[in-house]
Amino acid sequence: MFQFKLPDLGEGIAEGEVLKWHVEPGQPVGEDAPLVEVETDKAAVTIPSPRAGTLKEIGGKVGEVVNVGDVIAVIDDGSEAAAAPGTAAATEQPPGIPEEEPATAAGIADDRAAEAPQRAETPAVASGAAA
Repeated sequence: MFQFKLPDLGEGIAEGEVLKWHVEPGQPVGEDAPLVEVETDKAAVTIPSPRAGTLKEIGGKVGEVVNVGDVIAVIDDGSEAAAAPGTAAATEQPPGIPEEEPATAAGIADDRAAEAPQRAETPAVASGAAA
């Protein structure tokens, strides 16, 4: 479940009045789809859904004032089931990202040696006039 909090809607805006819900609890909502219209003392704005899923709860009815930072919507985005301990989804590495091996002192020393610039042995050059 994802708890969506009323975002900061502008400088000095501390609250907003819910004007209209575009999605009702129990209905699916797409990511970036219109979710709710909120009016501040400066403007009326349509806030898009930050996640795709099913709207489970709303945190303010039409006409109610909600504060910035208050939970205004709970969206079931499937993250709770995926993050359950012991499931493959919770421990699976995202595609395209290689697994890293744990660092060891020997491994760090080997890496540093491999990265060190190679110095060529050059004969010493004498400067000045011959004796």
